[in-house]
Amino acid sequence: MKNFTLTLTIFFLSLYAYSSLHAQGCVAIRSFSGCGTGVGSGAILQPGESVVGLNFRYFQSFRHFRGTEEEKERLELGTEVINDSYFADFSYTYAFANRFYASLTIPFVYHERSSMYEHGGNSLGERHKTYAKGLADIRIATGYWFLNPEKHPSANIALAMGLKLPTGDYDVEGKFYNAGPDGETVIRPVDQSIQPGDGGLGVTLETQGFYQLSPKFILNGSFYYLVNPKEDNGTRRREGADPYAAPDQYAARLGMIYATPLHGLGFSLGGRMECVPVHDLIGGSDAYRRPGYAISVEPGLNYQVRNFLLTASVPVAIERNRTQSYLDKKRERETGEPRHGDAAFADYLINVGVVYRFHKKNKPEDIFNANE
Repeated sequence: MKNFTLTLTIFFLSLYAYSSLHAQGCVAIRSFSGCGTGVGSGAILQPGESVVGLNFRYFQSFRHFRGTEEEKERLELGTEVINDSYFADFSYTYAFANRFYASLTIPFVYHERSSMYEHGGNSLGERHKTYAKGLADIRIATGYWFLNPEKHPSANIALAMGLKLPTGDYDVEGKFYNAGPDGETVIRPVDQSIQPGDGGLGVTLETQGFYQLSPKFILNGSFYYLVNPKEDNGTRRREGADPYAAPDQYAARLGMIYATPLHGLGFSLGGRMECVPVHDLIGGSDAYRRPGYAISVEPGLNYQVRNFLLTASVPVAIERNRTQSYLDKKRERETGEPRHGDAAFADYLINVGVVYRFHKKNKPEDIFNANE
């Protein structure tokens, strides 16, 4: 009974943790969602079973980095850019055959961006906001658990491939004050970091796995890579500017989960890395992007009630790096002058989620009783 409860908890928590990967700031990593069904041999979905989930996330980015060095003077002078970002992901995973599953994630976003430099310049001292909201890029995928759960109950690994569809707007416009030739208000695309989508049709590669260290401890991890062959989506923040890129992205997470003696309560601790690389694997990279990465430590807790699991975690950034972009390097070669753009990052991210598993045949109490 205890081992089964731990396994089921790990299953739900792994699904939640993998679905909540998201970068923290102006480095425009879109929300990630794994298509895996979780971990634990007793919790791998049987044919006909499914899981639904809802995950909320929030962060505020305001600390500017150029490389790994923070530009603290931006806060002291009050010229920092502030992004407040809210996310809601609806996910559905269904097992259509033994060890095979498919997943659908429908994400929605709401962003507020506060700045001065976009509204007449920092010297003018006027701070205004731009906004973007709506459906983001939908993701679909299918995957397979490599090991037979009956023969390998304490370890397994899954691989999945899928598509990221260009369903989110990538050319949302907003009002920019004091930005016209004569200081008038103009309408133009909002910053890349708050656009709901990136405009590219992408291919996703995902893997997740687990290893049971003891009856109460399980090690689990996941990796996600988005291949975006499209170089740019044609949106320009102003006339004559470089078009916005449709960049590759990747994320990795490794953690450990502990099932406490208190029924249904568990704790987790992990590390995660999210990144927009400088160069894409396929296609060109000669378009506007803010490449970089954030590395975070992520404590969390979960509480299981029958087939429901409530989860919460707070990834805290320990390293942030706005790497030198392709365009930075190109302009540096052309002019002979150093060039390295900046980006704003958050200190932490708040994740809250709930997931529910639908059993095909047995009632929840029969599932538990059968494993006591």
